[in-house]
Amino acid sequence: MCLICDRINMIKNGTNPYFVKELQTGYVVIGDHQYFKGYTLFLYKQHKTELFQLDMEERTLFLKEMSIVAEAASKAFGAEKMNYELLGMGDSHMHWHLYPRAFGDLGEYGVNGNGPVWWIPLNKLQSDECRPTPDELNKMKSALLTELNKLI
Repeated sequence: MCLICDRINMIKNGTNPYFVKELQTGYVVIGDHQYFKGYTLFLYKQHKTELFQLDMEERTLFLKEMSIVAEAASKAFGAEKMNYELLGMGDSHMHWHLYPRAFGDLGEYGVNGNGPVWWIPLNKLQSDECRPTPDELNKMKSALLTELNKLI
C-alpha cells in the first residue's frame, strides 16, 4: 500500500485528524506541516498515477473539484496567490498540493522573500515547529470546511 492509500484508509476508519471533507473524486485534508498556513491537499480516491489515466469526464470533474478546493483554501486562509502541484515519484498516487501564498513568505530563502515553495529546505518545511496544534488544526479545518460548503 502507498502513503496516500494509507491516509485514505485512515479517513474511512475515522482516524485521520487532518480530514476536512469528502468530494466526489477525492478527499480534502489539511497538510501535516503548515510552513505555509493553509497548506491543503486533495487526494484522489483511487490509486491512479496520471491525469491521462482517467476518462475525460472523471478527469474534468477531478480538476474542477481541485479548483474549488483551491478557491476555498485561498478564501479561508487569505492567500494573495495560490500554488498548485501534482507531483510524485515513489508511490505516485495522484494528490494535489495547494499552497496559499503571501508575498514575501519565503523570507531569507527567496528573492525579495519570493519564489517557489521548493526553495524552502525540506527540514524547515517539514519541521515539528510547523505542525499545527490540535486547536489550530480544528480552526483551520473549520475555516476550510466553511468555505468549501459555500462553493459546493
